[in-house]
Amino acid sequence: MQFKIDTSEKFHAITIKEPVLSANMTEELDACLMPLLKQEVKNVVLNLQDTQNIDNAAGEHLVTIQQSFYEHNASFVICCMQKQVEKALDNAGILELLNIAPTESEAWDILHMEEIERELGDSI
Repeated sequence: MQFKIDTSEKFHAITIKEPVLSANMTEELDACLMPLLKQEVKNVVLNLQDTQNIDNAAGEHLVTIQQSFYEHNASFVICCMQKQVEKALDNAGILELLNIAPTESEAWDILHMEEIERELGDSI
Protein backbone atom coordinates (compact mmCIF):
# COMPACT_ATOMS: atom_id res chain seq x y z
CA MET A 1 0.00 0.00 0.00
CA GLN A 2 1.35 3.39 -0.95
CA PHE A 3 0.84 6.36 1.33
CA LYS A 4 2.38 9.71 2.23
CA ILE A 5 2.84 10.96 5.80
CA ASP A 6 3.25 14.61 6.76
CA THR A 7 3.76 15.34 10.45
CA SER A 8 3.00 18.64 12.14
CA GLU A 9 3.11 19.77 15.74
CA LYS A 10 -0.34 18.33 16.58
CA PHE A 11 -1.09 15.58 14.05
CA HIS A 12 -0.01 13.29 11.25
CA ALA A 13 -1.64 13.83 7.84
CA ILE A 14 -1.65 10.51 6.00
CA THR A 15 -2.72 10.33 2.37
CA ILE A 16 -3.54 6.88 1.02
CA LYS A 17 -2.21 6.68 -2.54
CA GLU A 18 -4.34 3.73 -3.67
CA PRO A 19 -7.45 3.73 -5.89
CA VAL A 20 -9.05 0.91 -3.86
CA LEU A 21 -8.92 0.30 -0.13
CA SER A 22 -9.66 -3.39 0.39
CA ALA A 23 -9.70 -5.90 3.25
CA ASN A 24 -6.31 -7.32 2.28
CA MET A 25 -4.77 -3.89 2.99
CA THR A 26 -5.94 -3.70 6.60
CA GLU A 27 -2.73 -5.20 8.02
CA GLU A 28 -0.68 -2.59 6.16
CA LEU A 29 -3.04 0.11 7.40
CA ASP A 30 -2.54 -1.10 10.98
CA ALA A 31 1.24 -1.18 10.50
CA CYS A 32 1.11 2.43 9.32
CA LEU A 33 -1.35 3.85 11.85
CA MET A 34 -1.18 1.94 15.13
CA PRO A 35 2.49 2.75 15.98
CA LEU A 36 1.51 6.43 15.92
CA LEU A 37 -0.43 5.87 19.16
CA LYS A 38 2.90 5.38 20.95
CA GLN A 39 4.34 8.68 19.74
CA GLU A 40 4.02 12.07 21.38
CA VAL A 41 1.94 13.30 18.42
CA LYS A 42 -0.88 10.74 18.15
CA ASN A 43 -3.65 12.51 16.20
CA VAL A 44 -4.27 11.45 12.60
CA VAL A 45 -5.98 12.97 9.58
CA LEU A 46 -6.50 10.24 6.99
CA ASN A 47 -6.86 11.74 3.51
CA LEU A 48 -8.73 9.51 1.05
CA GLN A 49 -8.67 11.89 -1.94
CA ASP A 50 -7.00 9.29 -4.19
CA THR A 51 -9.21 6.38 -3.11
CA GLN A 52 -12.08 5.69 -5.50
CA ASN A 53 -13.53 2.56 -3.87
CA ILE A 54 -13.57 0.74 -0.54
CA ASP A 55 -14.91 -2.65 0.44
CA ASN A 56 -17.04 -3.25 3.54
CA ALA A 57 -14.32 -5.04 5.49
CA ALA A 58 -11.88 -2.16 5.01
CA GLY A 59 -14.58 0.31 6.03
CA GLU A 60 -15.34 -1.68 9.18
CA HIS A 61 -11.63 -1.77 9.93
CA LEU A 62 -11.46 2.03 9.72
CA VAL A 63 -14.15 2.15 12.42
CA THR A 64 -12.04 -0.17 14.60
CA ILE A 65 -8.92 1.94 14.06
CA GLN A 66 -10.82 5.12 14.86
CA GLN A 67 -12.11 3.56 18.09
CA SER A 68 -8.55 2.58 19.08
CA PHE A 69 -7.40 6.16 18.62
CA TYR A 70 -10.19 7.56 20.78
CA GLU A 71 -9.52 4.94 23.47
CA HIS A 72 -5.94 6.29 23.59
CA ASN A 73 -7.11 9.93 23.86
CA ALA A 74 -6.12 10.64 20.27
CA SER A 75 -8.18 11.93 17.36
CA PHE A 76 -8.74 10.18 14.03
CA VAL A 77 -10.49 12.11 11.26
CA ILE A 78 -11.01 11.04 7.65
CA CYS A 79 -11.13 13.76 4.99
CA CYS A 80 -11.46 14.35 1.24
CA MET A 81 -13.59 11.25 0.75
CA GLN A 82 -14.74 10.64 -2.81
CA LYS A 83 -18.51 10.34 -3.41
CA GLN A 84 -18.24 6.66 -4.42
CA VAL A 85 -16.41 5.80 -1.20
CA GLU A 86 -18.93 7.78 0.85
CA LYS A 87 -21.80 5.95 -0.86
CA ALA A 88 -20.20 2.52 -0.30
CA LEU A 89 -19.71 3.26 3.41
CA ASP A 90 -23.25 4.62 3.70
CA ASN A 91 -24.72 1.53 2.01
CA ALA A 92 -22.79 -0.65 4.48
CA GLY A 93 -24.13 1.37 7.42
CA ILE A 94 -20.63 2.48 8.39
CA LEU A 95 -20.56 6.13 7.31
CA GLU A 96 -22.28 7.54 10.40
CA LEU A 97 -19.77 5.74 12.66
CA LEU A 98 -16.78 7.57 11.18
CA ASN A 99 -15.47 11.03 11.98
CA ILE A 100 -15.42 12.62 8.51
CA ALA A 101 -14.58 16.12 7.29
CA PRO A 102 -15.00 17.38 3.71
CA THR A 103 -11.53 18.98 3.54
CA GLU A 104 -8.17 18.55 5.24
CA SER A 105 -8.46 22.03 6.72
CA GLU A 106 -11.79 21.13 8.34
CA ALA A 107 -10.26 17.88 9.63
CA TRP A 108 -7.50 19.93 11.30
CA ASP A 109 -10.20 22.09 12.91
CA ILE A 110 -11.92 18.99 14.31
CA LEU A 111 -8.60 17.74 15.70
CA HIS A 112 -7.94 21.06 17.41
CA MET A 113 -11.46 21.16 18.91
CA GLU A 114 -11.13 17.61 20.22
CA GLU A 115 -7.71 18.48 21.67
CA ILE A 116 -9.28 21.43 23.53
CA GLU A 117 -12.12 19.19 24.76
CA ARG A 118 -9.60 16.68 26.13
CA GLU A 119 -7.62 19.44 27.86
CA LEU A 120 -10.78 20.88 29.42
CA GLY A 121 -11.94 17.41 30.46
CA ASP A 122 -8.61 16.76 32.17
CA SER A 123 -8.82 20.01 34.14
CA ILE A 124 -12.27 19.28 35.59
